[in-house]
Amino acid sequence: MFSFLKSFVARPSSPKLERIDVSNHTPSTVDKILSILERDGGVIVENVVTKELAARIKADLKPHFDTDKKDPSGFFPHTTQRATALLANSDACVELACNRLYIDVANRVLSSTYKYWMGQVQETCTAKPVISSTVGFRVNPGGKQQGLHRDDGDYHTRNIDMPMLLGLVTALTKTTKENGATVVIPGSHKWGPDRCPYDHKAIPAELEIGDALLFYGNTYHAGGGNTTTDQARETVGIFMSKAYYRQAENQYLVVPLGRVRNLSPQAQRLLGYGICRPNLGFADYQDPMRVLFGVEDEETVDM
Repeated sequence: MFSFLKSFVARPSSPKLERIDVSNHTPSTVDKILSILERDGGVIVENVVTKELAARIKADLKPHFDTDKKDPSGFFPHTTQRATALLANSDACVELACNRLYIDVANRVLSSTYKYWMGQVQETCTAKPVISSTVGFRVNPGGKQQGLHRDDGDYHTRNIDMPMLLGLVTALTKTTKENGATVVIPGSHKWGPDRCPYDHKAIPAELEIGDALLFYGNTYHAGGGNTTTDQARETVGIFMSKAYYRQAENQYLVVPLGRVRNLSPQAQRLLGYGICRPNLGFADYQDPMRVLFGVEDEETVDM
């Protein structure tokens, strides 16, 4: 009798990453993504880019993967090849960084609105996010899983600071548990700093080409292990932060100024050349977007 009843007892469901198709995103799509991120710390966004754009990025990154050197720190297994400075080397990656859905979500998550007094007048300003880092990954057969980590650890964050980093990792090849899909612990963005992550709590973010994992910087995750003998897993990551934090990858050095001059104002600001209002990032008390690129638009700051 009791064994019969036990079969009807509800068991807690295994954690999973929710999926949402964003091929025709609307404001309600962004709202849905934000609610999932707040709950889980990560979400799989299907069809965030076309397979054609993913193929262009894959072709652009191939020579960089092929010539990458082993990571001497050991953070990346020796079977993982990387590509960096992506906006310097790939027009397709610029297109990815300016993806409308990603920009809309990042602006909602990472924009900072601040009130301050200028004399007896109270001013309000808003600063939009910038790119913190860009990187491509090729995880080759035999690759071991990374240690579970939070990307925002570089910033010495405390819970009050979060979220301050947002990542978009897009599949350039089909990614599976077997070939090294990124593993994630849903809900770990809500953990305090003393709680340790364990591998058995992590689940793989399996993606089709053009799908992506969108996640907070304080969500525990890791590059998965590749147990196949003949498949390389390739992804590309664009990571954004709040505008007043130092960028993890020094965009001013890795993307030549001559290259930046030929990018759109949106891409230039994503690289950090705009003013974080009210006054961060000026040159000779002027907005670098005006000084360097002659940009005059609604985001140009008069100083």
